[in-house]
Formats: sequence, structure tokens, C-alpha cells
Amino acid sequence: MSEWNNMTDEQLVKLCLQGNASAQERLYNLFAQKMWTVCLRYMKNEEEAQDVLQMGFVKVFKNLHAFNKSGSLDGWVRKIIVNTALDTIRKNKKFENNVQWDQVSYQQEDVSGNVLNKLAAEDLMELINELPTGFRTVFNLYAIEGYSHKEIAEMLGVSESTSKSQYSRAKALLRKIIKEKYADIYCHYE
Repeated sequence: MSEWNNMTDEQLVKLCLQGNASAQERLYNLFAQKMWTVCLRYMKNEEEAQDVLQMGFVKVFKNLHAFNKSGSLDGWVRKIIVNTALDTIRKNKKFENNVQWDQVSYQQEDVSGNVLNKLAAEDLMELINELPTGFRTVFNLYAIEGYSHKEIAEMLGVSESTSKSQYSRAKALLRKIIKEKYADIYCHYE
């Protein structure tokens, strides 16, 4: 339908708010795949990610009237999905005390960008998913979503230094995982 291709975000939202089922389906189809990827980054498995996606879109449609046209619809939907994932993590109390700090080796070696270039994006996402929930959450929020440590601290109810520390430790653990799983690539670039 070419009529959908020329429609602005504001027009689509307006039709959705009027109860137009085709517009609601269009909005879901526009963002579902991208938001699925976001959910997978935060949740440990596909079942949890699917739950977050569904809950997130329920919130999107419930709060569509609050979409302010100053930002992009994509960014607004993403923020709701990320917050839904964070709420789920908090609800399951996975964020608190999920890592024994002394169990993680904090080697400060530098992983060459060449090592990361050798890893496919899918492989890297799988490695990130191996991180403990707290590390993975802060890593995603900072490195992928682009939030500042101050924003992350407010979102998660932790201090800014805790956010920075979790991010640093996530990177160190990710380096360790990469070194262990991809020793042949890693050693080649050391």
C-alpha cells in the first residue's frame, strides 16, 4: 500500500488513536523486528524477550496519545521497549547481586578493533548475552543505546559510579570471553 509509505509518523499515530486497525497493524509491523532485537539484547532468552516485546507494545498503544511530535516515533517506541525490559529485570530482581565481583578477572588488556571486526555482529550479540544481567544491562544502555552514565544511574536507581563500574567490568568480562572463545583470532592480534 503506497498510501502507508507516504504517511508521516503523526498521521499514523492519529489513525491509530482513532482505532484504525490497519494503522495499528502498520505501526506494529514498522517497529516489531527492530524492537525484537532490542528485547533480545536485554533479556536472557527468546521467551523473556517475547514477553517484553508484547508488554512493550501494549504500553506503546496505551500511551500513544502521549507521543509528542518533537521526537521520532522510532525513538519514542524504543524508549518504551527499553524501559519495559528494565522494568522486567527489576521485577525479577536479576540486577541486584547477580555477580560476585571477585569471580570476574579484570584484565586490562586491549582487544584490538581487528578482533571485533572478525566477529560477526550476531556472534558479538551472543557474547554480550552471556554477560550477567547487570553487566549486560549497563553495557546495552551505554554502548548500544547511547545513554550517559548519569541517565543509566537514574533509570536503574544506582549511583553514576556504579554504572561506570558495571560498564567497565562488563567490558573486561567481554574481553575475557572473547579471549577464551576466539583465542586463535585474539592471539593473532596481540
